[in-house]
Amino acid sequence: MKDGWFVGNFTPTSFSTPYFEVCYKFHKKDEFWDKHYHEKSTEINLLVSGSMMINETIIKEGQIFVIEPHFVADPTFLTDCSLVVIKTPSNPNDKIVIKKD
Repeated sequence: MKDGWFVGNFTPTSFSTPYFEVCYKFHKKDEFWDKHYHEKSTEINLLVSGSMMINETIIKEGQIFVIEPHFVADPTFLTDCSLVVIKTPSNPNDKIVIKKD
C-alpha cells in the first residue's frame, strides 16, 4: 500500500472505508518528519517499538498517544521506531504541513 497506509478512503487499499485509516509505519532514527497537524481527523498512535518525542514529550515502546485536530505535532525519532496509526475519519488530504525552522 502507499507509505504504510492499508485501510481507508483511498486507493490502493486493502479495505475501503470513510470512517478510519490504518497504517503500519517504520521510521529510522533521526529521520526528518514534517511538523504538521490535522484539521478534522484524530490520530491514535501505538509506538510498537523504539522511542520518540512529540514536541517535548518522550514516548516509549508500548505507549499510546493521541493527536487531536489542530494539535501541532513535531516528531523526533530518538531510535528506529515502528508505529501502528489509526486516523478517524479517513481523510487523506487532512494533513497540514508546517515547515520546520
